[in-house]
Amino acid sequence: MWVAGCQLDIAWEDKAANRARVRALLDAATPEPGSLVALPEMFATGFSSNVAGIAEEVGGATETFLADEAAARGIYLIGGVVTRAPDGRGQNEAAVFGPNGREIARYRKMYPFTYGGEAEHYAPGRAPVLFRWGDWTVAPFICYDLRFPEAFRQAVRRGAQLFVVIANWPEAREAHWTTLLRARAIENQACVVGVNRCGRDPTLGYSGRSLILDGRGEILADAGTDEGVLAAALDLPELLAYRRAFPALEDIRPEGANKTVEGE
Repeated sequence: MWVAGCQLDIAWEDKAANRARVRALLDAATPEPGSLVALPEMFATGFSSNVAGIAEEVGGATETFLADEAAARGIYLIGGVVTRAPDGRGQNEAAVFGPNGREIARYRKMYPFTYGGEAEHYAPGRAPVLFRWGDWTVAPFICYDLRFPEAFRQAVRRGAQLFVVIANWPEAREAHWTTLLRARAIENQACVVGVNRCGRDPTLGYSGRSLILDGRGEILADAGTDEGVLAAALDLPELLAYRRAFPALEDIRPEGANKTVEGE
């Protein structure tokens, strides 16, 4: 089955312009029906703390766009959206829509980027979310989550075979992005799709480097630094055969098994 990512040069807080860019990229790429396609974190606005200005209700214009594009193209479409939390903060989410245009999953970023002030403006999520894409079990994550392997381990223990990480990951830490994507694939024997933005916002530059990785951490596709779509075919039987041949996941120990015992 085919996965794809739209590496987008996001226009700052211009939802109409970004929807048009995504539509043009998808028109050019023509993803085959049934494909899983991912857009970056906060794809409609860029990584903004202006919650009052960009947040929408569930089912708002950005989600309607995702639902309509998924239905029109017969694909599974993941995109970063901003909704409002009960405490007045925003919710940085990955919303997933199926080929029938209906929402099939919604994940809220578990680890707001405190260093960048995100925790002041966005409420954290509580747990990974899994959904089905054909025979695959998929777990979406968002940007800074990538630095917390325990969240990915939790997802793989619940059956995840594919991680989709959507991001606004800055150029200054590009090496961390590519290294951590490969690490999450290798340690969990899971395929990974990492979809980053490129270009600039008012304060930072973004180098893109969206990647698709197999369960061994080998790169199947690399978007480079320019706007565009990367795609690759994923092979679930091959992944499952690799897990059987090298059963590292079976050696995961229960929580607390590695705690130091007093006197040792």
